[in-house]
Amino acid sequence: MSVSVRVPTILRTYTGGESEVSAEGGTLLEVLDHLDGAYPGIKARVVDEAGALRRFVNVYVGNDDVRFLDDLATPTPEGVQISVIPAVAGG
Repeated sequence: MSVSVRVPTILRTYTGGESEVSAEGGTLLEVLDHLDGAYPGIKARVVDEAGALRRFVNVYVGNDDVRFLDDLATPTPEGVQISVIPAVAGG
């Protein structure tokens, strides 16, 4: 299933500066694996060594935060937009 992935500025070095790329996969994990095949290293910036989403990275499938869905097993229907958003901290 083809989906669109919005890439934050900090990760665009992996995508050659592209702000949005296409990927394939029926779940978020499959999409991230496909992205990593096309853009080596990008998955490691989203997923930690234990295979979980990094603490300070938010991922949305459509308008829904995957942490409140099925996390990396969240389905990614054809044509959906996935947004990777690094958390911003400050004070």
